[in-house]
Amino acid sequence: MNDIKYHKIYLIAFILICFTQVGWAQHKTELISYGDMNQWVTREIKESGIIGGKTKKVYEVGPTQILKGANAYENLGGSPWATSNVMAKVAGITKTNTSAFPEKRGNGYCARLETRMESVKVFGLVDITVLAAGSVFLGSVFEPIKSTKNPNKMLQMGVPFTKKPIAVQYDYKVKMSDRKNRIKSTGFGKDTEVEGKDHAAAILTLQKRWEDNDGNIFAKRIGTMVIHYDKTIPEWQNNATYEILYGDITGHPSYNAATMRLGADERYTINSKGENTQIKEVAWGTNDESPTHMILQFTSSHGGAYIGSPGNTFWFDNVKLIY
Repeated sequence: MNDIKYHKIYLIAFILICFTQVGWAQHKTELISYGDMNQWVTREIKESGIIGGKTKKVYEVGPTQILKGANAYENLGGSPWATSNVMAKVAGITKTNTSAFPEKRGNGYCARLETRMESVKVFGLVDITVLAAGSVFLGSVFEPIKSTKNPNKMLQMGVPFTKKPIAVQYDYKVKMSDRKNRIKSTGFGKDTEVEGKDHAAAILTLQKRWEDNDGNIFAKRIGTMVIHYDKTIPEWQNNATYEILYGDITGHPSYNAATMRLGADERYTINSKGENTQIKEVAWGTNDESPTHMILQFTSSHGGAYIGSPGNTFWFDNVKLIY
């Protein structure tokens, strides 16, 4: 009798899975520009002689080419993507960080994001070790980085966007650190422990932004999707599909205040005066409102700048929107 009951349960579960897959298949999918991760710009940057003078490779998502020299990078070929890979010039020293990489996958490439420690040490002048999480996001980076203070301010998060997709779809796999807690390493003082296991994450927010006379940027949250991964998933999960929730989602069963609340992440953009300004999320939008901007980020660690677990690795590929 129990065997019959379990067979029925498995059959129902199988039907539900098939129904869900067919349901998504009936909708239109749209690859985000360069979202197949098959094209990468390779920057070859010679670091300062005082820290070894090695030529490092720094990668960006954009039309395949090689750029040589310690020059600030701006998005090329209409690519909407930026990365956590940067060139810094601190105290006259040129240093790079690379924590997002292209990796061969089949006949093309995917993105590999790593959480790692990055150091620059010059006796009597600079001695900094920071934790760097790998990240790829829609937006741009202001180079060269001149300070480790408030790194979020160096990122212009989001791109103009007025559509209302129903879901995000991508391929992924994850390797998570075994650390019980995270570490915070800012380059100043001793490393500290941050309670809680690290997660890789995919975050999408649709915002309706406006600017006041003083150049302040405000936003309503129109759409939300936040997915966290805290366990190793060694095999590729293809066409993973996650619903975008619209309007005020505080009463939704999947709502998590820690990760989905208004202003949960500190984001910046450029206002009409050319100033780098924090985006202040002040209200939930309604279901019938349309966004002006989309933020979409993939990251190997959550919790903010300089916080994470070295060893975390997050692969993703073929990023699409479903309508």
